[in-house]
Amino acid sequence: MFVRKMGLKKGLLIVIEGIDGAGKSTQARILLRKLKSLGHNAVTFREPTRGKWGREIKKLARRSGSLSPEEELTLFIKDREENVEKNLKPALSQKKIVILDRYYYSTIAYQGAKGIDPARIRRLNEKFAVKPDLVFILDIDAGKGLARIHNRKRKDLLFERRTYLVKVGKIFKSFRGRKCVHIDASRSRRDISAEILARVLRLLKR
Repeated sequence: MFVRKMGLKKGLLIVIEGIDGAGKSTQARILLRKLKSLGHNAVTFREPTRGKWGREIKKLARRSGSLSPEEELTLFIKDREENVEKNLKPALSQKKIVILDRYYYSTIAYQGAKGIDPARIRRLNEKFAVKPDLVFILDIDAGKGLARIHNRKRKDLLFERRTYLVKVGKIFKSFRGRKCVHIDASRSRRDISAEILARVLRLLKR
C-alpha cells in the first residue's frame, strides 16, 4: 500500500482500548510501525504510564484488594493528568500521530464495573483529558482474553478476574459515537491491523 505522506495541520490522537488479552499493545505496536513505514511522524504511549503514579498503580495491582475503587480512580486520574501534560499535549503540538494504549475509556469501564458511576468518571476525565480523534475498541470474550495471557509471569489480580472482566467488557461494548470503532478481536492479528490502518489512513486523508 502506497500513501503519499502529507504534513498534518494538527496532531492526531488514536486510542486503542479493550479488556486484558484483547491485543491492544500488539496492535498499537503494529500501527506505529506501519505509520512510520509510510513516512508519518508517529509515537506511542500507554497507560498506566511509567511515571510516579503509573508505577504505584502497577505495584498495588499485584495485590488483590489493595485499593478501593475510589482509590484506584484517584490514582488513574493523577497518572493521566501527568500523561496529558508531559506526553500527549507536547506530541500533539508537534503535529505527531499519537497512538495511546488505553485511555480514560478504560477507567470508565474498569472502575465503572466496580460500582462507580461511569458518567461521573467520564466527567472527571474530560475536564482535562485531550479528546481522541479515533478510538478503537477491541471486543473479545473475557475467557478468550484471559486464555491469551494465562502464561504471563505476573498476574494483575485487580484487573484480570473473569467475572469482573465480563462486566468491564459490557461497558466497553456500550461505547458509541462517531469516533468509536468496535472491532472483533477474535479475528486474526493481520485482519485487525489491516482494518485499524485503513481507518487511520482514511482519517489522515480528510
